[in-house]
Amino acid sequence: MTSPYSTTKADGVGRDCIFLSGWEVDCNIGIYAEEKGVTQKVRISVDAYLADDVRTTVDKMNADHTGEAPSYTDIIDAVNAVTGAGHIELLETLAERVAVRCLKDQRLSALRIRIEKLERGPVRGVEIYRTRARAS
Repeated sequence: MTSPYSTTKADGVGRDCIFLSGWEVDCNIGIYAEEKGVTQKVRISVDAYLADDVRTTVDKMNADHTGEAPSYTDIIDAVNAVTGAGHIELLETLAERVAVRCLKDQRLSALRIRIEKLERGPVRGVEIYRTRARAS
């Protein structure tokens, strides 16, 4: 799956983000025969950086108003949709699919996604950065 998003860490990405940290999910993942047809626990963390215009809007509005800001529930929904869609062979594929789904939200400018495989050996994983391509 080719991503339309940049793989380089973004310059000028603000510090404002919503995040999901250390969420453990049962996932059909793995490339080896013994990993097919069974679930394995993975731990997922996502930092989703707000686009500049969203940060400005959020700064101007009442702190308790949620209409303009993205929600961590959107990230949870993205993870659930990707992990519920069937077997995935690689952690890298899982991370990329979550990134593509999350960056469809124009209120987000960049993501850091870390996924750790917790079973069948030592904890191991991937971490990716994706940024929205700037309009030319």
